[in-house]
Amino acid sequence: MTTIGTKIDETGTLIRDGGAFYLRRDMGGRYELELHRTPVDLVEKRVRLVGTLVGDDLVNADGVSPV
Repeated sequence: MTTIGTKIDETGTLIRDGGAFYLRRDMGGRYELELHRTPVDLVEKRVRLVGTLVGDDLVNADGVSPV
């Protein structure tokens, strides 16, 4: 298990489930994302996530960009 406060830099697929966004991780599993902007143009596309783990499988995203 990853420790809260850990910096995250991973790739995967951005998915939307209801009103929430998630990264389906290339390494397996998924992170729920706290986003500062809504990246609707990147949904269902491969992305790079950079952020900080703030809870169990919850990441405060500094950036989500296409790969």
